Amino acid sequence: MPSVARFSISPVRSLGLQHPTEIDVTEVGVVEDRRFFLSDDTNRLVDRLIVGPLVRIETRTDPGATMLWMRFPDGEVIEDDVELGEAVETPIHGRTGVGHVVVGPWAEKLSAYTGRTIRVIRCDRPGGTRRGNPTSIISDGSLRELAKHAGLDEVDGRRFRMLIDLEGAEPHEEDTWIGRRIALGDAILRVTKPDARCAITTQDPNTGMRDLDTLRTLISYRGLREGKHADFGVLADVEQPGRIRVGDEVTLLD
Repeated sequence: MPSVARFSISPVRSLGLQHPTEIDVTEVGVVEDRRFFLSDDTNRLVDRLIVGPLVRIETRTDPGATMLWMRFPDGEVIEDDVELGEAVETPIHGRTGVGHVVVGPWAEKLSAYTGRTIRVIRCDRPGGTRRGNPTSIISDGSLRELAKHAGLDEVDGRRFRMLIDLEGAEPHEEDTWIGRRIALGDAILRVTKPDARCAITTQDPNTGMRDLDTLRTLISYRGLREGKHADFGVLADVEQPGRIRVGDEVTLLD
């Protein structure tokens, strides 16, 4: 059976990924993942659809999101305790991010980096805007199939920013698990549906610059679900929270 090759989390939505060797998944996913997001002074979400090179900024936080660490491409590191200011509700791709503005030194540096006024927002609860499906899965088999249709030797899975990357799988094997439960480490996940992809997947995961038309390639050999969704990978709910480690094998439960 396929096994875990990599985890990817991002404490601040759209910023650089971390790759821990183990994660604790709860009913709302990994509590550090996407706990913060960015908006401008008009309360518009600022993500990589707006500023692709945000991915070059590294971030860390703790499970309680009481501290925030950022390292910028110029080498400057900003780390401080999180102090909350005004409450805010921000539209996020059809959902609402409910949180508080973070008071501190990060906004000024982010504003200079992006060329626009930036606010850092901490979601009031772990999981942020998620409505179920807090975990996501992609396999090396699916990435190989995509690369073949794109005329490439390989496609870097980081561009899809999935929580769990698997190795040792057949092309789109994870799709066959939809509606089924799988065990990974101490956790049990129920795979619920395909993951509809967006234009961020066309960006290089190191630079944030567009370099591969993933969507056109997916549509060319997979078509569109319901006439509008270019799917790649799957989403899953957490039925039993637990720890998952790199190397843990998938076990199909039903």
